[in-house]
Amino acid sequence: MANPKKITTPLTEETARSLKMGDEVLITGTIYTGRDAAHKRLCEALEKDGKLPVELKGEIIYYVGPSPAKPGKAIGSAGPTTSYRMDAYSPVMIQKAGLRGMIGKGERSEEVIKAMKEKGAVYFAAIGGAAALISKAIKKSTPILYEELGPEAVCKYEVEDFPAIVATDSEGNDLYKEGPKKFKKA
Repeated sequence: MANPKKITTPLTEETARSLKMGDEVLITGTIYTGRDAAHKRLCEALEKDGKLPVELKGEIIYYVGPSPAKPGKAIGSAGPTTSYRMDAYSPVMIQKAGLRGMIGKGERSEEVIKAMKEKGAVYFAAIGGAAALISKAIKKSTPILYEELGPEAVCKYEVEDFPAIVATDSEGNDLYKEGPKKFKKA
């Protein structure tokens, strides 16, 4: 990363809105994990109780299914999973739970982008082939919800200089759509 922006969690709306498509970032603080099975349960809890079993306002969720930790390590390989699997749940998480950021890979739906624009959220891309490198930024991993889901459980990660790229900013600018345009022949 040439000149990354250093950001700290939890993210304020101001910080999220200051990030622009293509910005390289290094994230330090706490991030949470969760994939589709956990998202489904979180959304069901919101619907039933009007709140989550964990506070996610201003937080970032990383879509990851990590491999087991080797001795002396916080985690094994920790590459991103495909984000569209969370698209059915992400608007609710952003609008009702105050989720401020998501990390994964691949495009997001128009519904997710609309919620991001309304609430000032941001979507980061992590590089799938860099799972071993990414795991070095994860200093501690603590399962906090739905441990029976195994690698899909919700965990709390303490991270230091976690590398990511702003794929979709809070204005709806989308690297997955804009990036290829630069390389198309007229």
